[in-house]
Amino acid sequence: MLPFLFLFGGCSDKKDGTTEITFWGMGTEGEKIQKVIPEFEKRNPGIKVKVQMVPWTAAQEKLISSFAADNTPDLCQLGNTWVPQFVMIEALEPLDAYISKSKSLKAANYFPGIWNTNEVTGKIFGVPWYIDTRIIYYRKDIFKKAGYDNPPRTWEELLDLSRKIVRMQNDPNKYAIYLPTNEWAPFVIFGLQNGSDLIKDNWTYGNFSGKEFLDAFKFLMQFHKEKLTPLGVSQVTNVYQAFQQEFFAMYISGPWNIPEFKKWMKDSTGEKWGTTPLPGKNGFPGVSLAGGSSLVMFKNSKNKEAAWKFIEFLSEKETQLAFYRETNNLPAVISAWDEPYFKNDPFIKAFYDQFQHVVPTPKIPEWEQIVFSKLQQFAEYAARGTMTEAEAMKAMDKEVDIILEKRRWILSY
Repeated sequence: MLPFLFLFGGCSDKKDGTTEITFWGMGTEGEKIQKVIPEFEKRNPGIKVKVQMVPWTAAQEKLISSFAADNTPDLCQLGNTWVPQFVMIEALEPLDAYISKSKSLKAANYFPGIWNTNEVTGKIFGVPWYIDTRIIYYRKDIFKKAGYDNPPRTWEELLDLSRKIVRMQNDPNKYAIYLPTNEWAPFVIFGLQNGSDLIKDNWTYGNFSGKEFLDAFKFLMQFHKEKLTPLGVSQVTNVYQAFQQEFFAMYISGPWNIPEFKKWMKDSTGEKWGTTPLPGKNGFPGVSLAGGSSLVMFKNSKNKEAAWKFIEFLSEKETQLAFYRETNNLPAVISAWDEPYFKNDPFIKAFYDQFQHVVPTPKIPEWEQIVFSKLQQFAEYAARGTMTEAEAMKAMDKEVDIILEKRRWILSY
């Protein structure tokens, strides 16, 4: 194993007076970033960038293995919910000092909620590279038939519209909204909108049975009880086709779905469908998740100044736009959103509006384990009536408390 790790890892070096930095890019980003590197190397003739492409499915394990072998790259991209995990094992370099000296990279360049995802224990450990959040994709034509000229702005309107759509359709095979129990994001979003902290007591105990989250959970389960959303994820094998065939009229998802919806709806101008920020409990818009990928530098890097120059370059408006054209990943830098690509796209504006109302999830390494393995499980139980909402969330907290046992032990010393 060790020889493999050595070959795979981030071997940074100085050759013939040239500094070589190693960047690990995940998935498609690892391939596409190579298109912008020639411009960086042209401007910085003493620095070469070596890109290692890593599949997303293997990224976390490979990063941890490389850290254990003291063989991390100089820098890489990380999903912003991964940042706390690598801070905890002390793998990442704090960036505050670099940011304070930078002439171009500042916190004010970014949406505050997105920037906040990179702040852990009072320090900044990442710079937003590209961003995402969840909004609602909806069928304008169905809304109008149901008597709504505009998307719902509150929870009350969302429920009212959903009931009217189902009543109007009068078809047991058609629903108002798709809220699959194997997607945790809507449950967390509505909990956050209702003021839940999700994890309480310095993120050491679950708080899903607390009033704020439980009320939000009950609200979403009402859609299942009234058959406003399909029960069971097997009913929808292709969300784009189901949306096009009016199987449902609303779907909460992220920007990665825009190209496919355009293709399936055969409508790139937004006559039949659109996007809208999420409704709120009492106002509009409600908050959504601050998602995306961040650029981080490793503590073990021997080329930190060169690595920081690369981060600054990737954070420039023109570089962000060039990367967007290659990947469709939305730019993190706010100034890039002034460009016609975004202003003239009828489906992008909702994301811009929503990014001004996004919040991070609890910054703990266990977060993804909690929502993927536990929240989705208990949401399924509640949707099928195997448990009441209160029973499901009480059992959820019990499981979460077990997951967080090690965290409590660490914080006690």
